[in-house]
Amino acid sequence: MMFYSDIMETFTPEELKKKFNTPWIAPYEKIITMADGDLVEIVEYHPCVSGSHWLVHQYKNSSKLILNAYRDGNKQVFLTKVGKEDLDFKASINAAGIEEVAIEGDNVKIVHGGLAGAGVGAGMCRGMAIGVKEVQLFNEGGGSKLGKAAVISPKMEKIVVGIDDTDTKDQGATWTTAHNIGIELKKEGFEYIDHVIVQLFPHNPFKTQNCVSIALTFAVLPDEKDKLINRIQELLKRDTLSDKTSIAILEGLTIPQKLRDYSIKTKTGMVEVEEAESLAKELNIPLMAITGDQGKIGALAAIGLYNDLEEAVKVYY
Repeated sequence: MMFYSDIMETFTPEELKKKFNTPWIAPYEKIITMADGDLVEIVEYHPCVSGSHWLVHQYKNSSKLILNAYRDGNKQVFLTKVGKEDLDFKASINAAGIEEVAIEGDNVKIVHGGLAGAGVGAGMCRGMAIGVKEVQLFNEGGGSKLGKAAVISPKMEKIVVGIDDTDTKDQGATWTTAHNIGIELKKEGFEYIDHVIVQLFPHNPFKTQNCVSIALTFAVLPDEKDKLINRIQELLKRDTLSDKTSIAILEGLTIPQKLRDYSIKTKTGMVEVEEAESLAKELNIPLMAITGDQGKIGALAAIGLYNDLEEAVKVYY
């Protein structure tokens, strides 16, 4: 077991940048933390496109608090539980990880530790990111030294919006319409995190062509949820070309097994609107027609597979 310094300094991102203006620090772009009960999802935009793959591997090896982790481009995502677990560092093998995850009022505190360069990333690189309120720096890291820091960011919540049926046989594309709405919302200040295409039953006689629905993922402050959902409805009413457009809303960090099972079912055969409505009511998931009910089937299916990209795109002939 390695011991940390008792000395702690607290910095805002701007203060950290001024103090450590060196060529061996590469600031993270952005950090977002979303909480749901005793679960926290951390979304970090690493300064390097693929450099974060090493870090994700190390974190999964070292941290008992991490339940799942993956990389998508320079975006690294960690699903964690709240708690504290000491890290047993070993160079090259267990070189970096998360020691503590805590929800403190309106904030989330993540304590990172790492050896050498991973220690630099633990506090100084992360501490300069957009989305960070402050960083408590215990050890700087670098060279052969240990680094440790607590990164504190606002507690946000996760909203996944399923969208289907915005196009017609003659024009339009649901995936682009949904993405453009996400970009517009981003410009308005919302955190647009992801866009996932979910393949549905390819032999559906009502399909436009490729038969897919879309899941858009957002991080929101608790008092912004209704504003986001209302704004999505407004933009869809403005932009849709179809009289069948619907949306579904999933809040939180978990997907009910019944919802996932339903999503798989929509990939392998026909499903009626009434079944989608019944399941949404049972699971207390808002399922709303924007211009019509037919899109409810695919909108609900999209939110059931948004976190399983391989299954989402799979085609069942």
